[in-house]
Amino acid sequence: MAEDALGNMLAQMENAEPYADVDAGVFERLKHPERTLKVTLPVERDDGSVDVFEGFRCQFDSARGPFKGGIRYHPTVSQDEVTALAGWMTWKTALVDLPYGGAKGGVVCDPTTMSDREVEKLTRRYTEGVRRMIGPDMDVPAPDINTGGREMAWIMDTYSMYGGYVIPDVVTGKPIEVGGTAGRVEATGRGVAITTRRTFDYLDRDLDGATVAVQGFGNVGSVTARLLSSMGANVVAVSDVSGALHDESGLDVMAIERHVAEKGVMAGYADTDDGYDHADAISNDDLLRLDVDALIPAAIENVITEDVAEELRADVVVEAANGPTTVAADVVLRERDVQVVPDILANAGGVIVSYLEWVQNSQQYSWDLEQVNDDLETRLARAFDEMLDAYTARETPDLRTAAYVVALERVGKAHEMRGLFP
Repeated sequence: MAEDALGNMLAQMENAEPYADVDAGVFERLKHPERTLKVTLPVERDDGSVDVFEGFRCQFDSARGPFKGGIRYHPTVSQDEVTALAGWMTWKTALVDLPYGGAKGGVVCDPTTMSDREVEKLTRRYTEGVRRMIGPDMDVPAPDINTGGREMAWIMDTYSMYGGYVIPDVVTGKPIEVGGTAGRVEATGRGVAITTRRTFDYLDRDLDGATVAVQGFGNVGSVTARLLSSMGANVVAVSDVSGALHDESGLDVMAIERHVAEKGVMAGYADTDDGYDHADAISNDDLLRLDVDALIPAAIENVITEDVAEELRADVVVEAANGPTTVAADVVLRERDVQVVPDILANAGGVIVSYLEWVQNSQQYSWDLEQVNDDLETRLARAFDEMLDAYTARETPDLRTAAYVVALERVGKAHEMRGLFP
């Protein structure tokens, strides 16, 4: 059983095929991306030397609309990884019923070793490399790991320079000052928190006082932890690349956010006045095995392996990251009756609000934060209910398979209606 991201994504599709009403020929098409571009990116460093980076953009499926998906900067980026992520974006946009297909991009680099100016040069060079395949009606990138509003503004500016006029709807996740939307920065974490609350309601359990561990304390994990705390949950553990913190009586999430904003990482928090005598440093691995009501993996792919699943003590897993659970681990968790809320639903808040930003840019009209958040919750609630309906009506083995049934049928029907050219 494949444990890599692409193998996992394809296996998840195949697990859902027997339950989905999709023509066999169409299903075969759904397993392959439409195109993938690899670009070479020479960048002059601040010391005058030149490094050559590799970048990718995979466009997986456009049957339902323009491609949509983030761009990540990370040393582990590979063609197979962006292909898997583009596939997951396809099923995610279909599940929450957005008029998009799926794409993903990335550059093999470690931005923590680069100056701001070097990151800007890399971003603009990458934009030039992929600009012929992106555009408001073709492919609309967004932030992902190690990218954010700053990088999206650079992409928009570079693309606009070639176009000769301002084109804000070429990307989403931009700063508000250049066409971004209220609520976008918190959207993914807010969606995870909303989905967690609905999951507890579905399981007839009380979120108030429930213990939660969040693996990954970047934008998504930190927002999720803060919002769940505000909903009454007891966040007892959080982690980042520097390690994990645990306090069974509950952590002060906002104090940890302040520490990370100042220091860049979580390390050292336990020795501060806020953390002393209240937070114990533990390993990331230990966090995944804590006895909690909900575990929220919010970092990278494949952290919940078969071995971790055997020892995992959480009652519910809500996937804030893309592909955090391997296929082999899914089998173990299913056998152990651990409910897993799939990534293509749980972290869809980001793409929902990206869609709203894109619509606002195209209309040159914006909505306020309350309207954006209301729309986000409405769309997530509808998708959650549709997943549960498929889970019951199709008697799928788990929620992930049910979510894939909804998504595969939507994309498959679009392919059937459009036919095959030529």
